[in-house]
Amino acid sequence: MVVTEEWASSTRLAKSSEMKVGIVNAGLGNVASIRRMLERVGAIGVYVSSQKELMEIDALVLPGVGNFGEGMRALRNADLIETLKTLVYVDNVPILGICLGMQLLCRNSEEGSDPGLGLIEAEVKKFRSSADERLKVPHMGWNEVRPVSYNPLIPLTDEEQRFYFVHSYRVVPDDPSIVIGTANYGGEFCAAFQKDNIFGVQFHPEKSHRFGMALMKRFVEI
Repeated sequence: MVVTEEWASSTRLAKSSEMKVGIVNAGLGNVASIRRMLERVGAIGVYVSSQKELMEIDALVLPGVGNFGEGMRALRNADLIETLKTLVYVDNVPILGICLGMQLLCRNSEEGSDPGLGLIEAEVKKFRSSADERLKVPHMGWNEVRPVSYNPLIPLTDEEQRFYFVHSYRVVPDDPSIVIGTANYGGEFCAAFQKDNIFGVQFHPEKSHRFGMALMKRFVEI
């Protein structure tokens, strides 16, 4: 499934406002705040923690805070990995990875030896200071995200769009063309990506007030 502007517009007209969005609940993040935001934008947010529950949703949110290896082990212990891959690859269910969830969609991370889901060909690398600038890690607080191409989540506009970040690692895609939004912290980095029905954002929409709410609304309307 390739998302084009025409496809996205027609699909928004066809979708019910009561989209059932599964929030992967494997102990990875603040699922309650994500559910509240989904409900505020007109979707039905449901916690999913089993294969059966995953098969009953229209879209997926993979949240996450903390350690990459621990996150993958939590998904493995819940026996969710293969079902997640089937939903995304075979059934073309839209998925949004948030913060650590974005990183778990990738191939691997410098934060441990566990492989990621591998839905995106990318590596996750730690922020490092340069000779000219000592970075405080984690990168924490509000930062501007600049869209770099048309996409369903972050509109191409001259208006400043700010989101809340808390992370020590950044995603480095093999294919730079999947980057849809960038931010700057010791240099430009990937703040959001899209490959077909797979989306990831390094920031926390559920903590980003009106910009986060607008992004979640666009996601449930895909």
